[in-house]
Amino acid sequence: MSNILDSEAGSELFGSYEAELKLVQADLNQKLDQIPELAGEARKAAIHQAERALEEANELLDQMRIEKQNIPAGAKSKVNQRFRNFETDVDTCKRKLKSLSDDRKALFGSRYTDDPGVDEQLEQRQQLLSGTQRLERSSGRLRESQRIANETEEIGRNTLADLEMQRETIQHTRSGILESEGYTDRSIKTLRGMARRMATNKVITIAIIVVLVVLIVAVVVSKFR
Repeated sequence: MSNILDSEAGSELFGSYEAELKLVQADLNQKLDQIPELAGEARKAAIHQAERALEEANELLDQMRIEKQNIPAGAKSKVNQRFRNFETDVDTCKRKLKSLSDDRKALFGSRYTDDPGVDEQLEQRQQLLSGTQRLERSSGRLRESQRIANETEEIGRNTLADLEMQRETIQHTRSGILESEGYTDRSIKTLRGMARRMATNKVITIAIIVVLVVLIVAVVVSKFR
């Protein structure tokens, strides 16, 4: 039989159904091997158990048929082959069980009868029992699906909380950058003011020097007249 689907290649539910189907098939094959050795009530009970196992296998196949649609395209070929192998195995068990069930003398022993009323009552009891067990199995699968949904919801909440924290961090960082840009703008304005004052002081200094030079020249010239 095929290995359990790797979690990286498909859904968690598909792998779970695949593993469960393997166990059901092993149990079904064991029951089918035991039936030929039994007769009467023991054989009837074994056939009922095999029928329930076969129904469970078919239900699991239905679930896998749905879940395999979630498998990535790159892995679908391998998954489809596994699924076909399971279908073939279950169909083989179904034919074998039908053959064993048709041997009514071995099934009922000395109480064998062709009375359709007896057969109908037996079938009704089988259907009632099978329906109850199918309901129990379906409830179990629903609980498992709910558990996985709850886990997924919790992961989603945690992810949203992390994203919220990251958003706040980004906002704080942005505020810090804007504040730093404000400081930079003020610093640039201050430097520009200082540069203007330095230029003004330089012009005043040059003017004073020129005036002093002119005065000195005027004094010197007046002495030699």
